[in-house]
Amino acid sequence: MAIEIEKKFLLKHLPSLQLSRGTPIRQGYMVNKNDMVVRVRLSGDNAFLTIKGLTCNASRKEYEYPVPQQDAREMLSLFCKKPLIEKTRYQIEFKGFEWVIDLFSGSNKGLVVAEIELDSIDQPFEKPDWIGKEVTHDPRYFNSNLIKAPYSTW
Repeated sequence: MAIEIEKKFLLKHLPSLQLSRGTPIRQGYMVNKNDMVVRVRLSGDNAFLTIKGLTCNASRKEYEYPVPQQDAREMLSLFCKKPLIEKTRYQIEFKGFEWVIDLFSGSNKGLVVAEIELDSIDQPFEKPDWIGKEVTHDPRYFNSNLIKAPYSTW
């Protein structure tokens, strides 16, 4: 069993990104309930099936398995509610931590968030100057909720 501990933030401004190094991501949800989601994701040349439990204080149980790309494409097409989540992910190292920045497109175009994964909920970390308001506990920013209420409708 894996535990995911993640904090999510809005950005004050975009840091300098090498736009050619972003990874395109398309993902959808086969099960999308408050206490569990089953997600299919195409990420660059990789594909995954992920099961996540209920988020409690920024942590949750997570299981992730690689799947063939063609299977993932079919699952996205046949079994996932639309719209799909479309975004480009960038990774930035800062003070010993890896931050991911997601630039959303499609029905969530204009939304930009940064995430950091931690080993414990109270693990200290320094925020880069481009990090803004924390939205970890705001369910509107959960990817699983962005298919129900896309950013473009806010």
